[in-house]
Amino acid sequence: MEIKEHIQEDIRVAEVISKEIIINGTDDALELMGNMYYQGFDKIIMYQKNITSDFFDLKNGMAGDILQKFSNYRMGLAIIGNFTDIPSKSLKDFIYESNKGKHVNFLPSVNEALK
Repeated sequence: MEIKEHIQEDIRVAEVISKEIIINGTDDALELMGNMYYQGFDKIIMYQKNITSDFFDLKNGMAGDILQKFSNYRMGLAIIGNFTDIPSKSLKDFIYESNKGKHVNFLPSVNEALK
Protein backbone atom coordinates (compact mmCIF):
# COMPACT_ATOMS: atom_id res chain seq x y z
CA MET A 1 0.00 0.00 0.00
CA GLU A 2 1.27 3.43 -0.96
CA ILE A 3 0.03 6.79 0.36
CA LYS A 4 0.23 9.75 -2.00
CA GLU A 5 -0.20 13.08 -0.26
CA HIS A 6 -2.26 15.91 -1.73
CA ILE A 7 -2.66 19.30 -0.10
CA GLN A 8 -5.78 21.30 -0.93
CA GLU A 9 -6.27 24.62 0.83
CA ASP A 10 -4.22 23.48 3.87
CA ILE A 11 -6.10 20.16 4.07
CA ARG A 12 -3.97 17.01 3.91
CA VAL A 13 -5.52 14.33 1.74
CA ALA A 14 -4.20 10.76 1.59
CA GLU A 15 -4.67 8.94 -1.70
CA VAL A 16 -4.43 5.23 -0.89
CA ILE A 17 -2.91 3.26 -3.77
CA SER A 18 -2.77 -0.53 -3.79
CA LYS A 19 -3.17 -3.51 -6.07
CA GLU A 20 -4.94 -5.44 -3.31
CA ILE A 21 -8.19 -5.18 -1.41
CA ILE A 22 -7.56 -3.02 1.64
CA ILE A 23 -11.02 -2.93 3.19
CA ASN A 24 -12.62 -6.30 3.82
CA GLY A 25 -14.82 -5.09 6.66
CA THR A 26 -15.54 -2.40 9.22
CA ASP A 27 -12.42 -3.14 11.28
CA ASP A 28 -10.17 -2.61 8.24
CA ALA A 29 -11.86 0.73 7.56
CA LEU A 30 -11.42 1.84 11.18
CA GLU A 31 -7.77 0.80 11.14
CA LEU A 32 -7.12 2.73 7.92
CA MET A 33 -8.94 5.78 9.25
CA GLY A 34 -6.95 5.66 12.50
CA ASN A 35 -3.64 5.27 10.69
CA MET A 36 -4.35 8.18 8.36
CA TYR A 37 -5.54 10.38 11.25
CA TYR A 38 -2.41 9.50 13.23
CA GLN A 39 -0.29 10.56 10.22
CA GLY A 40 -2.06 13.93 10.14
CA PHE A 41 -4.39 13.43 7.19
CA ASP A 42 -7.83 15.04 7.16
CA LYS A 43 -9.34 13.12 4.24
CA ILE A 44 -8.85 9.84 2.41
CA ILE A 45 -9.19 8.96 -1.26
CA MET A 46 -9.60 5.25 -2.06
CA TYR A 47 -10.39 3.26 -5.15
CA GLN A 48 -13.42 1.04 -5.60
CA LYS A 49 -11.15 -1.88 -6.53
CA ASN A 50 -9.53 -1.72 -3.07
CA ILE A 51 -12.82 -2.32 -1.26
CA THR A 52 -14.44 -5.75 -1.02
CA SER A 53 -17.43 -6.25 -3.31
CA ASP A 54 -19.44 -7.08 -0.16
CA PHE A 55 -19.32 -3.35 0.63
CA PHE A 56 -21.49 -2.66 -2.41
CA ASP A 57 -24.10 -5.25 -1.39
CA LEU A 58 -26.25 -3.06 0.82
CA LYS A 59 -28.16 -6.00 2.32
CA ASN A 60 -25.28 -6.87 4.66
CA GLY A 61 -25.04 -3.34 6.15
CA MET A 62 -21.27 -3.04 5.74
CA ALA A 63 -21.37 0.14 3.62
CA GLY A 64 -23.70 1.88 6.05
CA ASP A 65 -21.54 0.90 9.04
CA ILE A 66 -18.31 2.07 7.42
CA LEU A 67 -19.72 5.32 6.09
CA GLN A 68 -21.29 6.08 9.47
CA LYS A 69 -17.88 5.67 11.14
CA PHE A 70 -16.28 8.12 8.69
CA SER A 71 -19.09 10.60 9.34
CA ASN A 72 -18.94 10.19 13.12
CA TYR A 73 -15.19 10.77 13.22
CA ARG A 74 -15.46 13.60 10.67
CA MET A 75 -12.91 12.00 8.35
CA GLY A 76 -13.67 12.72 4.72
CA LEU A 77 -13.70 9.76 2.33
CA ALA A 78 -13.85 9.76 -1.45
CA ILE A 79 -14.29 6.45 -3.23
CA ILE A 80 -13.09 6.61 -6.83
CA GLY A 81 -14.68 4.35 -9.40
CA ASN A 82 -17.18 4.01 -12.22
CA PHE A 83 -20.58 4.22 -10.56
CA THR A 84 -22.61 5.11 -13.65
CA ASP A 85 -23.61 1.59 -14.73
CA ILE A 86 -24.77 0.21 -11.39
CA PRO A 87 -27.72 -2.13 -11.88
CA SER A 88 -28.95 -1.87 -8.27
CA LYS A 89 -31.41 0.99 -7.72
CA SER A 90 -30.85 0.88 -3.96
CA LEU A 91 -27.07 1.24 -4.45
CA LYS A 92 -27.61 4.10 -6.90
CA ASP A 93 -29.83 5.81 -4.32
CA PHE A 94 -27.27 5.16 -1.58
CA ILE A 95 -24.50 6.75 -3.65
CA TYR A 96 -26.73 9.67 -4.62
CA GLU A 97 -27.57 10.38 -0.97
CA SER A 98 -23.93 10.02 0.12
CA ASN A 99 -22.82 12.48 -2.55
CA LYS A 100 -25.24 15.09 -1.21
CA GLY A 101 -23.22 15.18 2.02
CA LYS A 102 -19.68 16.32 2.72
CA HIS A 103 -18.06 13.36 4.48
CA VAL A 104 -18.37 10.47 2.02
CA ASN A 105 -18.51 10.81 -1.75
CA PHE A 106 -18.44 8.40 -4.68
CA LEU A 107 -16.62 10.09 -7.57
CA PRO A 108 -15.20 9.24 -11.01
CA SER A 109 -11.67 10.65 -10.52
CA VAL A 110 -9.08 11.89 -8.07
CA ASN A 111 -9.35 15.37 -9.63
CA GLU A 112 -13.06 15.43 -8.77
CA ALA A 113 -12.29 14.30 -5.23
CA LEU A 114 -9.73 17.03 -4.74
CA LYS A 115 -12.23 19.71 -5.73
